[in-house]
Amino acid sequence: MARIPTSAVAAASLVGGYVVARATKVRPLGGVALGAGGLWCARRWLAVAGPVRTIALVAVYLGSFGGSHPLAKKIGAWPSVLSAAALSGGSSLVLADLELGRKSRAGKGS
Repeated sequence: MARIPTSAVAAASLVGGYVVARATKVRPLGGVALGAGGLWCARRWLAVAGPVRTIALVAVYLGSFGGSHPLAKKIGAWPSVLSAAALSGGSSLVLADLELGRKSRAGKGS
């Protein structure tokens, strides 16, 4: 079974949290989606990338979420949410998912 990349989950949970909050008009419900995705990613980041990178990735995830709110006032809600998702997903790709790929290739023994 192929592993789901954390970059996809990080980005999707930021977008999904926004969609849930907007559709239901219940912001805490959006926070549940955001939190669930963040917790799933943090567990995978810790297993793959170690504690230092995990702390950095959690900081980027939460920081991009927090930063999207004031950014939305300047560029609009959707561009802000998509920017936050791109930042968090891109960081996760570089700091965790590519590391997982390197580890799996090294373990195959050519």
